[in-house]
Amino acid sequence: MSKLTSVDEMFAWRSPSSKAYRDLRGKASDDELIELMVKEPRLIRRPILTNGDEIVFGFKQGAYDDII
Repeated sequence: MSKLTSVDEMFAWRSPSSKAYRDLRGKASDDELIELMVKEPRLIRRPILTNGDEIVFGFKQGAYDDII
């Protein structure tokens, strides 16, 4: 995986679905977080926007304006 963003940024920490996993923030490895997101895709922060060079997880109007 290219290093366009961090795994922590991909994880939907504020989602109600992630409540059971919030104590892992800062403790779980990237591989552990990826494994959780593969098992439970609702833990992936959405929406996802990319232009090939940049990727944005979650809605950020300023970042969307820059990419589009």
